[in-house]
Amino acid sequence: MSVKNEVLRQLEHNKGRYISGGQLAGDLGVSRNSIWKAIKSLEKSGYQISAVPNRGYCLAEESDILSPFSIYQHLKNKLDIHVYPIVSSTNTVLKEMAEQGAAEGTVVIAEEQNAGKGRMGKSFYSPSKSGIYMSILLRPTISAEESLFLTTSAAVATAKAIEDVSDKIAQIKWVNDVYIDNKKVCGILTEGVFNIETNHLDYAIVGIGINVCFPEDSFPKEIENIATAIFENPTDAANKRSILIARLLDYFMEYYKDFHSKKYVKEYINRSMILGKEINIVDKDKIIPATAVEIDKKCRLKVKLKDGSYKWLSSGEVSIRIN
Repeated sequence: MSVKNEVLRQLEHNKGRYISGGQLAGDLGVSRNSIWKAIKSLEKSGYQISAVPNRGYCLAEESDILSPFSIYQHLKNKLDIHVYPIVSSTNTVLKEMAEQGAAEGTVVIAEEQNAGKGRMGKSFYSPSKSGIYMSILLRPTISAEESLFLTTSAAVATAKAIEDVSDKIAQIKWVNDVYIDNKKVCGILTEGVFNIETNHLDYAIVGIGINVCFPEDSFPKEIENIATAIFENPTDAANKRSILIARLLDYFMEYYKDFHSKKYVKEYINRSMILGKEINIVDKDKIIPATAVEIDKKCRLKVKLKDGSYKWLSSGEVSIRIN
């Protein structure tokens, strides 16, 4: 690990408290000049660091730049976290890493995406300074059909993490969206590579995009009436993004380690915002009206069609109908 990253790790661990240059130099086995250079480099990267003679260096409490170290201090599980200012898509970056042999538990997080991916080939609006965009690499020994449980468990983990850091109530719109006050705050996209010989996934990538606070220029017109954020202002989210990420990852990995028990499914059903509601099923270029009746233990959605017949859905897209 570089001196810069070691210094950042120490500063994050002692956030809001001063740590002397001499102590940093001694702990890292480098010169004080090396520490000074690392501090200057961190300041250029946007970190707010106070330097006071005879006291040392202090990372400001309000400094809210994501880093592996800002997350690790709140994280129980051992994961390999990579944080970038901007990427095309965290799913795309992590897929490249997976093809090169990255281990299960590798996580890619970005402050911004310029080609964020949503379901059904849609794009995911991913501006800087307002969201969390992350992807988790898994190498499960499950069938492609069971990958639905990766998406649904991620939805429950996200909803619980949101409630941990805010006073909001998070609900789930089948199959993969998290909502606050009837507006979308999070989308989840799970992608996988299927091995025909083993009839199992070679790997799966769970991508999660969360609107933490409202963008400076608001949401684009096409989504401004359906999208929302956890917090109204960036200041309300200060120092909460790292906690949110850590809680989400810990909840998700807890479900994943006990994958076959599906112990989270009851909560997934209880958090549903569509049961009993009139909905539209999106089937390619067709809109099919129906009523959401039930979600079973396999996280399939049972719907009642207009002709009175029933149908089970294991994937797809639905929306609540506004009469």
